Order: sequence, then structure tokens, then C-alpha cells
Amino acid sequence: MSKWGNIFFREGEDFRAGAVFVVDKPLHWTSFDVVNKVRICLRKGYGKIKVGHAGTLDPLASGVVIICVGKETKKIEEYMGQEKEYVAEITFGHTTPSYDLETSFDGEFSYEQVDRACLERAVQQFIGEIEQFPPSYSAVRVDGVRAYEMARRGDEVEMKSRKVMVREIEILKAEFPIVELRIVCSKGTYIRSLAHDLGKVCGSGSHLSALRRTRVGDFRVEDGFKMDEIIGVLQENL
Repeated sequence: MSKWGNIFFREGEDFRAGAVFVVDKPLHWTSFDVVNKVRICLRKGYGKIKVGHAGTLDPLASGVVIICVGKETKKIEEYMGQEKEYVAEITFGHTTPSYDLETSFDGEFSYEQVDRACLERAVQQFIGEIEQFPPSYSAVRVDGVRAYEMARRGDEVEMKSRKVMVREIEILKAEFPIVELRIVCSKGTYIRSLAHDLGKVCGSGSHLSALRRTRVGDFRVEDGFKMDEIIGVLQENL
């Protein structure tokens, strides 16, 4: 593939022939918001063109979203299957139904017993192949319906466990009640679920308070475009 800045083209500099690049998704944007903005920019030079993302990132998370354009959209599943790296901020003392800050606190817990040694022992239980229950506030389909749609209606949602692989967890910060972890994991791993389960293993309660996806396969966030950058690049060169 040829390269134009941080955009990789299947051939030449033709988006229809296929291109892929990383956007550093900002907080509160959906992955579809990113796709839609790129699609609007490309219409100037290409009219109707396929644009897709290789893996959803929640609005309350920032970081790597891989954007595929033209014929490169055929490789979306391949990109989605690659290993992920995250930096997660987890806060002890409260739980939420969504396991993050999308919903309000539903439980309060003491965390006085949680220290660095306790945390180090606890994270070891989540390294390797583990069984994990996705959050009820997730895009997993239950009887053909998105789980989050059912959860937001107040319906009972029965989630089934799945096997995921967590290759590495590094403790970056432990200033209780807040800890920061670097996590390397497989496709399908819910960091929100890991945050929730970590609290239980430590005899407390916790939730995911911030999340940044720093890598997908060989695509790293430091090589990604900010939204204003990619908009500017596309508008200036089409």
C-alpha cells in the first residue's frame, strides 16, 4: 500500500481503490459520527463512497478508531479481529448499572481494604483466557435486540458469558479510589466488565470512569488524526 501522510492507500492516492487510517476519536463522539464526518468530506471529490469503521468505541471513550474507505471496507472484519490496547481509569467505591458513567450510581462500597498489594493479586485473576459477562448496557444482541435497548427500557436482560483473552495488565497508577491500568486484550473484551469484576474480586465495588484505546493491531493512537486534522486534510486535498 502507498502512504500519504498517515493515510494508507491500496493503490495510488485513490480513495475508491481503498484507504485506511486512524482517527483519535474525541469524547462524546460515536464511531458513526466519525464515519459520517469523513464520508461528508469525501463526497466533494468522490460522490457516493463506502466508509466504515473497524470496531465501535463508546462515546465515553476516546482513542483509536480505524476508518476504512472504498474497497478497503472489505477488510473491516480483519481489522476488527486484531489485538487491542487500552488505558482504563477505574474508580472504587461505587457501581453503576452500565459499569461506567453512562448511568448513575446504584451501589456504594467501602474500599479501605483495597491497597496496592490487593490490586496486584486481583489483576492476576484477569490475565489469560477468562469468562466474561458483557454489560447489559452493550450492543450485544439478546433475542435479536440490542441489550442496551432492553436495559434502557428497564427490561430484565440475561447476558451470556463469553471467553476472551487478556494478554497483559499493567498497573500504571494506584491512588485509591482511582487506579489506572494498561490492558492488552482480544476482540470482544469489555473493559467495563473487567472494571466491574475487579471491584468484586477486591471485596468492594468499582466502575470504569475513563477509557482510551491506544492501539488496534499495529495502528497506534499517536499516529492518528484528530478530527479537525483529518477534516482539514480531506478538504484541502480533494
